[in-house]
Amino acid sequence: ADLVVESGGGSVQAGGSLRLSCEASGFYRSYCMGWFRQAPGKEREGVAALDKDGSTKYVDSVKGRFTISKDKAKNTLYLQMNSLKPEDTAMYYCAADYGSWCGSIWVPEYNYWGQGTQVTVSA
Repeated sequence: ADLVVESGGGSVQAGGSLRLSCEASGFYRSYCMGWFRQAPGKEREGVAALDKDGSTKYVDSVKGRFTISKDKAKNTLYLQMNSLKPEDTAMYYCAADYGSWCGSIWVPEYNYWGQGTQVTVSA
């Protein structure tokens, strides 16, 4: 089965760093991946995505602080989060789907979601 599993969340103070990992398995052809988050009472939003040519897309609020990358050999997507702010507190999700449109942070384009990993940033 197509599966994505996140890890690496936790609690940090403002200004701290965390690295999230997402391992994908079972995908039998080219697929795209991205990072998303959902804070309590808010809609899920796209955070970062990686295109096949290596280009990246970020939501404005994390530009310059978060970095998305991928280890193709390990089928693992990463999100390095630096200079974390309390407003970054959310459940972070990894998502994947088949396609040639990689680089999107639009939630409806992804059908395979992980269970999420909690990130809590205290002031």
